[in-house]
Amino acid sequence: MIEKIKNIKHLNSNNFFLMAGPCAIEGEEMAFEIAEKIFDISNRLEIPFIFKGSFKKANRSRIDSFTGIGDEKALNILKKVGEKLQIPTVTDIHEIKDANLAAKYVDILQIPAFLVRQTDLLVAAAKTGKHINLKKGQFMSPESMTHAVKKIKDSGNNNVLITERGSMFGYQDLLVDFRGIPVMKQYAPVVLDVTHSLQQPNQSSGVTGGRPEMIETIAKAGIATGSDGIFIETHFDPKNAKSDGANMLEINKLESLLEKLVIIRKAINLFK
Repeated sequence: MIEKIKNIKHLNSNNFFLMAGPCAIEGEEMAFEIAEKIFDISNRLEIPFIFKGSFKKANRSRIDSFTGIGDEKALNILKKVGEKLQIPTVTDIHEIKDANLAAKYVDILQIPAFLVRQTDLLVAAAKTGKHINLKKGQFMSPESMTHAVKKIKDSGNNNVLITERGSMFGYQDLLVDFRGIPVMKQYAPVVLDVTHSLQQPNQSSGVTGGRPEMIETIAKAGIATGSDGIFIETHFDPKNAKSDGANMLEINKLESLLEKLVIIRKAINLFK
């Protein structure tokens, strides 16, 4: 399945792949600006690139939080990006009815961490035939993800990924247990969600905090411990992003980070 994702002309299949983009689709112009910037960087570094953007944000802390620009409007933007740049796209779904809707527009359906035990949602996603990216629940052990993977495979779909995104540490912090990466690789290819792993949820303001200064540290550790892919949310102006700005990477810092990760990956490949 990784080979299918990496089947992009001129790219190096021995490299990790990159899922990256804004937290949410805020508009067509911003989506293309971000996608094209990442596309140029990833091409130069021979990193297979999957563009990520949420078509809606259903799990917000506050009722007045940004949830989206309209489902089909955002999905159409994702489709346009994929078609113009000839790259795979991924978006998250939250309800059973979202599965067939989103599957018309994107290549990969992502199950949010809070919902990864929702059997009916996983089965509906699997039956679309799309690749499925399962976010590991903040409350789940790496070993327990075998059951989520089995739900997808038992529904007739073997195209499944697992994404590590940190585990709850107290009420307002997350930690990444890197021992979980080789454990989960027994069940499916594993992606490390660097930016969500650095969230600081449950703030009294109702707006999630984050520690973006740790992005490079966590990303390096993810490559060193064998992650097949890296997930990074990025934006030209994170402070003014409509969702999850506190833990996103400023896009002008992305190229330098990826250059370092490519070097680490090459070193790791020497010992395979």
